[in-house]
Amino acid sequence: MTMRTWIFAAMAALVMAAPATAQITTIDPNTGIDSDLQAQPQPQQAPPAAERPPYAEPPQSYPPVQPQPVNPAPVAPGAPGAARAQADASFKQDATFKREELIVAAEGVFGKGASGLAGILEDILKDQGEPNAYIAGSEASGAVGVGLRYGGGNMFHKIEGQRKVYWTGPSIGFDLGGDANKVFVLVYNLYDSQELYKRFPAGEGRVYFVGGFSAAYMRRGDVVLIPVRLGVGWRVGINAGYMKFSEKKRWLPF
Repeated sequence: MTMRTWIFAAMAALVMAAPATAQITTIDPNTGIDSDLQAQPQPQQAPPAAERPPYAEPPQSYPPVQPQPVNPAPVAPGAPGAARAQADASFKQDATFKREELIVAAEGVFGKGASGLAGILEDILKDQGEPNAYIAGSEASGAVGVGLRYGGGNMFHKIEGQRKVYWTGPSIGFDLGGDANKVFVLVYNLYDSQELYKRFPAGEGRVYFVGGFSAAYMRRGDVVLIPVRLGVGWRVGINAGYMKFSEKKRWLPF
């Protein structure tokens, strides 16, 4: 073999070996094994129940609730407390006598159209308010320096109704003689009629004089009496000592 032939043979061998060398790739065994695992998509796992956000319902709107009035259950007649409930209801609705009622009642004592009667009642009601009872009656009295008074009539209570009453009382004044008079007594704050049967001294309230009528202020505790008299002049204002009421007639005035 000549030199030239050997050189061509070596060059041919290099040309044939070049593509084989270019196709050789070095592979790491561990990487090659894990590559097929990494290529596959991993399934997503749901977060633990403790980490899930709480379920929230969408807000809903409701119409506002209107409060309904509560009416007390009626008390059946004859049931325990029925009488007390009826008395309380009557007292709240109409616990006092009105001006028109008082004028009609007073005219029954003094006569219809008595001059000055409406005026003195209006003055008293303006100052004291409406009474819850009144007494319609008459009395006789006499005095020689020291006077005595005896009277009787009917009390009309707005809640407890009608009952008979009597009264006596001494007086000290500057007049002489005797008289008989009609009396109309306005009674305030008398919630138990038995509280009337006591002694009521003359109080420090106003004394009223309108026309031929006069009235004085008497008080015991919270109960107030204002007797209206006709034709007694100054006597009721100056010498009225006290009035002591009772359920029966009494002759001793003290």
